[in-house]
Amino acid sequence: MEHSEKYLIRSLMFVPAHNEKLLNKASTSDADVLLLDIEDSVQPVANKAVARSNIKEYVSAGRFKDYLVFPRINDRESGQLLRDLTELTIDGITGFMCPKSCKGEDVYFIDKLLETIEYEKGLPVGTFKLIPLIETAAAVLNAQDICTASKRVIAIAFGCEDYITDLQGIHDSGGQSIQTARAMIAMAARANGVIPIDTVHIKVHDLVDLEKNLIYAKNLGYEGMLVLNPKELPLVHQYFTPTEEEIHSAETMLALAKQAIEEGRGVAMIGTKFIGPPMVKAAAKTLAKARLAQSRAKTQVQ
Repeated sequence: MEHSEKYLIRSLMFVPAHNEKLLNKASTSDADVLLLDIEDSVQPVANKAVARSNIKEYVSAGRFKDYLVFPRINDRESGQLLRDLTELTIDGITGFMCPKSCKGEDVYFIDKLLETIEYEKGLPVGTFKLIPLIETAAAVLNAQDICTASKRVIAIAFGCEDYITDLQGIHDSGGQSIQTARAMIAMAARANGVIPIDTVHIKVHDLVDLEKNLIYAKNLGYEGMLVLNPKELPLVHQYFTPTEEEIHSAETMLALAKQAIEEGRGVAMIGTKFIGPPMVKAAAKTLAKARLAQSRAKTQVQ
């Protein structure tokens, strides 16, 4: 089964892990994934130890048991990476977000570190998953290599601000400067069965602009978005969850396709449209995602 059919990753919310007030808020949020940050938002360096300690405490206490938990670790040049991985490869952590993943080798390096740690701790190899962050021009060009560098990779996420800085471009209000990168990242992910995650929406209080970006991201094939503020979650989930109409259409399509096979007809039709294999495949994925979303909703109610 492809990664995109196993995981519900509509919203990935950044939470500075040294900030207990924000960790407490995150523990009651509707986010699918908590990105417990030990990297950029955790300064000075002394706070990184506080962040790791907080993550262990909250996870061990079951505060994040209803979430996919991905700490954003420090990069391989930081001097902090080994500490991050050895301390946080614990039960309750789903995996890690890898910043500054410029090429496949960066991801492979972390994969092998995790493999050694898993052996040492007596854990099955592959226990911890990875979400590389694509935030440089080189990373965009190497996105396919990054997707295939490790079987642990379940998604790749776009970090537009660092990308624009690296590109020495301008983040224009219409998003033209990041349009090509956005499309390439989505294509690389889908080509390799991993989930494409769109960049953060910087103007967190402008929900009208957020909705425009969500429509665009969904059209490109994105399945989720990096989130900075809980107020963004309802809209993000609205656009990355199959609607009742989409579910009904998918069910109808699959039923008609099955009936056509049983009756010995080559191709089914819905109205005046032929139901070809790509449409059948898309319908099955829609229903799989709907089931994940329904299961998640039940978990949040309990």
